Amino acid sequence: MTTYADAPVANRDATGKSKGRWFAQVGWRHLVGVLAVAFSLFPILFVISAALNPLGTLSSTELLPTGASLENFTNLFDKTAFAHWFLNSLLLAGVASFASIFLSALAAYAFSRMRFAGRRVGLLALLLIQMFPQFLAIVAIFLIFTTVTALWPAIGFNTPWGLFLLYMGTALGANTWLMKGFFDTLPKELDESATMDGASHVQVFFRIMLPLVAPILAVTGLLAFIGAINEFLIANVFLTEPESKTLAVGMFGLVAGERNNNFGMFAAGTLLTAVPTVLVFQLLQRYIVSGLTAGAVKG
Repeated sequence: MTTYADAPVANRDATGKSKGRWFAQVGWRHLVGVLAVAFSLFPILFVISAALNPLGTLSSTELLPTGASLENFTNLFDKTAFAHWFLNSLLLAGVASFASIFLSALAAYAFSRMRFAGRRVGLLALLLIQMFPQFLAIVAIFLIFTTVTALWPAIGFNTPWGLFLLYMGTALGANTWLMKGFFDTLPKELDESATMDGASHVQVFFRIMLPLVAPILAVTGLLAFIGAINEFLIANVFLTEPESKTLAVGMFGLVAGERNNNFGMFAAGTLLTAVPTVLVFQLLQRYIVSGLTAGAVKG
């Protein structure tokens, strides 16, 4: 029986060279991938360890938990208004993302299919306005909502509907540009044939165009949902009552004063906060890749 030691030296050299060539071409990519995965899993593992830490403090949290307890989750619901924060965020993010998708789709369809005075100026204006964050106008918006709260308390301070109106001010912009690029890839013969059959612009938009642009709707919807559920600066100014806060504002309050003592509850809330985003991503996963790439190429 021939062993590796008995093999010719040339064969062993060829095997060594092939392994070296494989590592130089492919192997190093696997190594970088493993390191990247380990680096990305480190904070997740630390948060899970902190959430299960029975002591619930930052100083006692280790990368690998020495004990496991659901006490932090229980305290999160018993000692804070986390349930209200969660429902407020889901309601606000869901309604705001839906409205953002709808408005952006209408604007993108108009800019893509119609020719009217001010079309180019409008597109450039949407792009330029997005360069300036909404927080720059926070003083003016605060003064406006002071009057709105006095006249119509239902859409004023400490209400999700008032914050929803603020978010609608930035609903257009990047989403409109993404959708317009997707609408531009659809052949105009579809519109023309439907129009010849007697369809109106509304019928063409809802019955023909929207089903075809489902991938980009999913992408913009996911981006809008993540942006709304994670928004903090404006929500922190306009929401002050405990039961009206969103997840971002309420969670910040847990660690703003007593970061060490409340870190376990904060970590538990962080894990629960990630659940809606993960579920939305899983529901829209099959549209994500095609939606992100199709609007970038025209033809």
